[in-house]
Amino acid sequence: MSEEIKATAENAEPECSGNFIHTFIEEDLAPGGRFEGKQIHTRFPPEPNGYLHIGHAKAICIDFGTAEKFGGLCNLRMDDTNPTKEDTEYVDAIQQDIRWLGFHWDDRFFYASDYFPQMFELAKKLIRDGFAYVCQLTPDQVRENRGDLTHPAVCPFRSRPAEESLDLFERMRAGEFEDGAMTLRAKIDINSGNFNMRDPVIYRINHMAHHRTGTTWCIYPMYDFAHPIEDAIEGITHSLCSLEFEDHRPLYDWVIEHIGLPAKPRQIEFARLGINNTVMSKRKLRLLVENGHVGGWDDPRMPTLCGLRRRGYTAASIRNFCERIGVAKVNSTVEYSFLEHCLREDLNKNARRTMAVLRPVKLILTNYPEGKTEEFEVENNPERPEDGTRTVSFSRELWIERDDFTEQPVKGYFRLFPGNEVRLKTTYIIRCTGCKRDDAGNVAEVYAEYDPATRGGNTPDGRKIRGTIHWADAKTALDAEVRLYDSLFTVPDPEAEDFLDKLNPDSLRVLKGCKVEPSLAKEEGTASYQFMRQGYFCRDLDSTPEHLVFNRSVSLKDSFKKK
Repeated sequence: MSEEIKATAENAEPECSGNFIHTFIEEDLAPGGRFEGKQIHTRFPPEPNGYLHIGHAKAICIDFGTAEKFGGLCNLRMDDTNPTKEDTEYVDAIQQDIRWLGFHWDDRFFYASDYFPQMFELAKKLIRDGFAYVCQLTPDQVRENRGDLTHPAVCPFRSRPAEESLDLFERMRAGEFEDGAMTLRAKIDINSGNFNMRDPVIYRINHMAHHRTGTTWCIYPMYDFAHPIEDAIEGITHSLCSLEFEDHRPLYDWVIEHIGLPAKPRQIEFARLGINNTVMSKRKLRLLVENGHVGGWDDPRMPTLCGLRRRGYTAASIRNFCERIGVAKVNSTVEYSFLEHCLREDLNKNARRTMAVLRPVKLILTNYPEGKTEEFEVENNPERPEDGTRTVSFSRELWIERDDFTEQPVKGYFRLFPGNEVRLKTTYIIRCTGCKRDDAGNVAEVYAEYDPATRGGNTPDGRKIRGTIHWADAKTALDAEVRLYDSLFTVPDPEAEDFLDKLNPDSLRVLKGCKVEPSLAKEEGTASYQFMRQGYFCRDLDSTPEHLVFNRSVSLKDSFKKK
């Protein structure tokens, strides 16, 4: 585990508040309850076919946090029953993300593929017991014969003798048949009002190599069959899953009842996390990556945990977000601004303050002695006195924000314009005397005079200064690239539309030639900073001491708190 991940994990806050899941578990643990006297055991079962996103963070906090609350255990299990898109790259990334959030599974790390031999034997048991049969309908024929609320379903192979189904199933296992030629179906109730119970497919043929088992298997169990078996084998007490599996719960319970394993897990469903102005379908996220709409799974505009981490989100802010949105039984959408609000709260307490000029223009103090340099002590974070101070240099030529000067001020503009006084952060009061423009008519230099009697920004004569601006010393400031991010999509609900047509062309703006304090070149890692008056930023993975790159994590303005 990297030092960065260790540090963020140690700062993460634990889950603590109660919810309806906790109420159910308390009932199960009570005298006479389903799990009286047992240790609570949950699991987090991601499919390793993509990177985890903010929606998975909620599930992680629920699965691991519930186990923590009740002094129980939580397994990490890769649900690798579909070799089509699975890869060890995703396995490694999933582990890194969970550790970063501050959760641990000790030695309880499993793969669904660990249980393929047991699943195969349990499927044969179902066939022998008369609860499964081999079906030779094609997928299209299965859909055509599935029936509806007014017409019964039909399958001509439902009465196939168990011995014949066993023989065909063994031959499926041996690789005698092509993909789609036949399936193994559970024999439940082909006319059930719950379509998940209408003799669902529990095994299919797939000759694609698996990322762990290679070509050992050419048949793979379906999730609805595999998942309850995995839970039962691992002794899971509570299988916590998202709301779309509520209609699958009768099938989950049916499998548990008929496989004959001693453990009897209980499935409980909760609402998934929805956030506006983004997508959280792994299929859609993969399209964004594979079609080059973003720079990768860890692009800071992505809702993936690695993308949020690269953008500067902290583990504490994400866990706090998941805790505060609560656990519900009804799907809803959370505003992205609330996620930003949680980050802003955390960074306001912990981020070091520094000065950076993103759109620089030269400020020359015409009455300041040439060649002179002063040093000023500046607090690193007023919220954390223990972080101490740092030294910044000050000289005759400085960089200021281009927007901090105008020749034609509007009402309420208190920054630099000819004749106006402002406070240079921490240093002196200055009075603007004019500017020089280049051949294109743009302001090339701004001129001002400083008042030596106002060192530290004080006004001994008591005059009122209404504007304060930040700056960077032209002698020591370093060039940097700054990346500003906005919503990846232009509509609140891109999932409901043709999402690729709703991409925001201005979701990334790159500013070059920005000016930052030289101390930022000496620090390593992706520590967060508050660039005064600009927002919260972190060093990007592309950054080097020779080419500094910073990402804006979130702006200073808190629109959610305003609402």
